[in-house]
Parts: sequence; C-alpha cells; structure tokens
Amino acid sequence: MEQAEPAPPSFPEEFHEVPLDRADRDPWWRWGYRILGALFRLLFKLRYRGRQNVPQQAGAIIASNHISVLDPVIIAMAATTTGRAVRFLAAAEYFRKPFIGWGLRRIRQIPIRRGASDRRALEQAASIIRKGALAGIFPEGTLSGDGNLLPGRRGVARIALASGVPVIPCGIWGTRARWPRGKFRWNRPLRPKVVVAFGPVLQPEGELENPRDVQALTERIMQAIGEQVEIAKAEVEGGRRPAA
Repeated sequence: MEQAEPAPPSFPEEFHEVPLDRADRDPWWRWGYRILGALFRLLFKLRYRGRQNVPQQAGAIIASNHISVLDPVIIAMAATTTGRAVRFLAAAEYFRKPFIGWGLRRIRQIPIRRGASDRRALEQAASIIRKGALAGIFPEGTLSGDGNLLPGRRGVARIALASGVPVIPCGIWGTRARWPRGKFRWNRPLRPKVVVAFGPVLQPEGELENPRDVQALTERIMQAIGEQVEIAKAEVEGGRRPAA
C-alpha cells in the first residue's frame, strides 16, 4: 500500500491570534525587519516603486520574477514599508527541517507541497490567504539563470482562483549583481542598486476547474510581471526613474 504523504505543517498555536497581514503586530516579523532591514539597506541602494498598489488590508498575492536568493527578503522589506507582512509559499519539506522549519514557522510562511495538484493542498494555502495574508509567490518556480523571465507555472493562477483574491504583479532587478544563481560575488558597485516595482492589481477571472481559464490567468500574470521587471530594470541599468 502506498504511504500517504504527511500533511503540510500548520502554524504554532501561540501565533494563531497574530493578524496575518500586519507587520507591526507580528513580533518576529518586526524584529526580523529591524535586523535584516538595517543590513540590507547597508548592502544595497533600495528603491521601491508602486507601493500604493499593495492593499492596506485583506488577502492578496504578490507574484514576482525570481533572479536571486535575496529576492524574498527585499520584496518583503518593500511590502513591510506599507505595513504588510508577506507570507511566502514555501515547500512543506523545509518546515520539517530542524532550524529552517523553526524559522519559517516563526515568521509564519505558508507551507505547500511542491508539485502537488490535489484540491486539499490548494485549499489549505488558499484558506490562509483568504484570512487576510499577503502571500508571496514566484510563478517561475525556480531562479532564472540569466535574469530573463521564465514561463510561469499555473500554481499562482490556481491559488488566486481558489482564494478569490487579487494578484499584485511585481518586478525586482539588481539582486543578481550580488548573488546570481549558484554563487555569491563581491564586485563593484559596492552597494548595488535594487528596485522593486509593484504593478496595478489583477483580479482573477475564470473557473478553477477550467484549464483554459487557469492558463489565461497565468499568461496575464506573467505579462504583468514582465512589465514591472522592465520598469525596475530601466531604473537600475539606466540610472533613471521611469515615468509613472
């Protein structure tokens, strides 16, 4: 008989009452931002664009390109300046690792079984987002080796349709100057410029059970992400701020 896969872990009981969306009311998130925020502001020239597109409350999904292992921290910092905490979707197996799992639970990231397509796994993630979480997802599913946008996987569209929350397209550029895929490097400039650009929200349209609707939403999301990547890239590489 095939052994059933263990269910993704839940948040620890002591954090159930902490609002999922507010950075200032989550002590672990608040202290993490103070410590990492100071470090990253020292290492990078950070610029955030389109923060007015991040809703002040209620569930939503930030969908971004992924060019460096540093991306989640800097995107989370950008959202934190609006008062929101970001709960990134992370593979459930990481939550079972002694130290990494402890950290993921403390900052209440969302566990999901990687590669799973069953409705139960989908609903578990969607239910957390419906409760007010600002979720973070990298639709490409992996780091881009050259910075070019990879084809989007359909998970972000499926979760958006299942949860009924808007998607915020996000583009980040500049982190590859310090940590591209596979290696960390020290080179000039000593403080690379990094830009995070948030675009106007996309409302999910279609039916979760209709593959064409899921694919159409995936394509809309990836196109919108690409537009924000170009905005961020133009400011980093051109040294100018694009017109609003």
